[in-house]
Amino acid sequence: MTRQVVYAPEAEAQLLALFFQIAAASSGEIAARYTGAILEQCESLSTFPMRGVKRDDIRPGLRVFGFRRRVSIVFEVEDHAVTILGTFYGGQDFEAAFEG
Repeated sequence: MTRQVVYAPEAEAQLLALFFQIAAASSGEIAARYTGAILEQCESLSTFPMRGVKRDDIRPGLRVFGFRRRVSIVFEVEDHAVTILGTFYGGQDFEAAFEG
């Protein structure tokens, strides 16, 4: 079964901020390639959504997987959709974002 991939507003904002951070440090082309690759990984969850590590200790149903050792993609799987909740770059503390 294929699921729709949906992005929470926070995840979209994080990707946009990452794009501008990389573009400022290098170029818009490099930023577009990197953030595009993250989006490809997120979209691949539509056919293989149960990858990553379950983190029920933080929030029931929460899953996390890494991308190129620098990004943690945080998501949850529902019956017909995968919701990307956040993309945390460079050691940002995703656990703190979901506590409470």
